[in-house]
Amino acid sequence: MVLMPPRVRKLALTLHVTTSVGWLGAVAAFLALAVTGLTADGDATVRGAYVAAEVITWAVIVPLALASLVTGVVQSVATPWGLLRHYWVAVKLVLTLLATGLLLLHTQPIGHLGAVAAAGAPLTADLDGMRSQLLFDAVAALLVLLGATVLAVVKPRGLTRFGRRRA
Repeated sequence: MVLMPPRVRKLALTLHVTTSVGWLGAVAAFLALAVTGLTADGDATVRGAYVAAEVITWAVIVPLALASLVTGVVQSVATPWGLLRHYWVAVKLVLTLLATGLLLLHTQPIGHLGAVAAAGAPLTADLDGMRSQLLFDAVAALLVLLGATVLAVVKPRGLTRFGRRRA
């Protein structure tokens, strides 16, 4: 394990916290857009919500998710915490990988709804399931990211089998 000098470690930690909190905030904004898309009365408002949801996904959420994943791995492998030494780090890694993977998987329906809305095509009943799915996905993502945040703050004790062997 190569430990970072204190200044570099603090910079890496700052980048990780910033990208992680940014990701959480961007998902909260996406949730607001998904709720608006399902509940707003005006056609223009609904269309605007789905166009904005697509933009925020590609311009903010995806880059922050990838940056959070990369900075988290860098932070863990170059500090005494280690990537697979402590359960809380390993669980946080799994949660981040799952959240990032599912996000990338769900960009397709987000893009489809955004394209339909931008083209002015009717948001017909056959899209209701997809619209509801965006809301469900945003709530699930928010819960997962909040769980990862709690793990990062609380840092529950417990070494993994790998961590016990290295100790």
